[in-house]
Amino acid sequence: MSSIVNRQSHSQAALKKLLEEQLRQLLGRIPWLSGVQVEANPVAFDRAFDLMAHFQVPRGPRIELWVECKLDPRPSQFPYVALAREFEARAVKRVRVPVFAAPYMSPRMAEICESHGWNWFDLAGNCRITVPDLFHLEQGGKPSVWQRPRPVANLGTPEAGRVVRALLLPEHGGMRWTQREMAGHFGELPERNPGQPALPEPSLGLVNKVVRYLREEAFIEELPDGGFRLRDPLKLLFAWRDAYRLDRHERRGYFTLSQGKKLQEALARLGLQTGGFAVYAAFSAADFQAPHVRQAKTWLYVREAEVAKFERVVEAKPVESGESLVVLIPDDDGVFYLSDGGEMGEHRMACTNAVQTYVDLWHCGGRGHEAAEALMEQRLKPEWKRRGLKV
Repeated sequence: MSSIVNRQSHSQAALKKLLEEQLRQLLGRIPWLSGVQVEANPVAFDRAFDLMAHFQVPRGPRIELWVECKLDPRPSQFPYVALAREFEARAVKRVRVPVFAAPYMSPRMAEICESHGWNWFDLAGNCRITVPDLFHLEQGGKPSVWQRPRPVANLGTPEAGRVVRALLLPEHGGMRWTQREMAGHFGELPERNPGQPALPEPSLGLVNKVVRYLREEAFIEELPDGGFRLRDPLKLLFAWRDAYRLDRHERRGYFTLSQGKKLQEALARLGLQTGGFAVYAAFSAADFQAPHVRQAKTWLYVREAEVAKFERVVEAKPVESGESLVVLIPDDDGVFYLSDGGEMGEHRMACTNAVQTYVDLWHCGGRGHEAAEALMEQRLKPEWKRRGLKV
């Protein structure tokens, strides 16, 4: 199948024929189902579809699967969002089911289909097709037989991470952006937020690539005046979380005799002396933002150039075991973006912002997932909802 499908000479009509054959095979797995007929180019409600599979259930209604085929679908171009409800409303003595088909279905595309009441399948045989009160056909995990073009952006890169952080920060919920404003946003941070460290600006070309990808995946939406804003914060956070690599940052273990208030005061001095390039991270940041999991160790991000200052101010020594401090040396200063000073302000060192804390917790191991979920429910979701975003 893979060698057949990936021939460059395939036309849209040929791919539609392959999808038609795949649909026949999927329905053929149901042993009691017979008499299935497939028509090409049917019309429903003045709309042309690519395929319709129909059959009659004994002593039951006529079943119709109306299939829309696309070569390389993008979530932002999902067709006929309201059509599933229209099918149901107009069905008389029959059951009409909308189905979306493509050579390759990304997890995001499948998610969009399901959220709008559409069934789906691809050429590998991955599918989710439900006929109410009759059958449910679902299969996933089969490797793709279609070589989809590589995405224009990789959310796992440090540069893309800067754009994603700016969009996801709850304080920016509903905010209108332009690509030029996004590119210049990071250079203006010290002016807008005294005490915040300056961060390198991503190039306008990089911002364009990331924004185009996020638009195609329906994570952001276009505005009538030409700007854009965040549309689906939860799913974008999950996508960034899955692309994010905590192991890019060097991890070092330290031990100090300082504890409790004495340690907090030393770290507060460190934060001031480093200009914001030392912050609480992971479990320790979550202790201030959404306390849930007790952690005996103190987690920090410290810029490489500030490590000697950290060792002196905190009186910390590197150790191979028995660490009381976990220090992450970031490979990118984006982790310090709009760090959270919280209610204590200058009386303690700042924390990573809640979005950064969430992704770090998710990859920390131990009870990191549990702490991340608590942060999501206690901090991120309420903030997004308060700013009118759907989560």
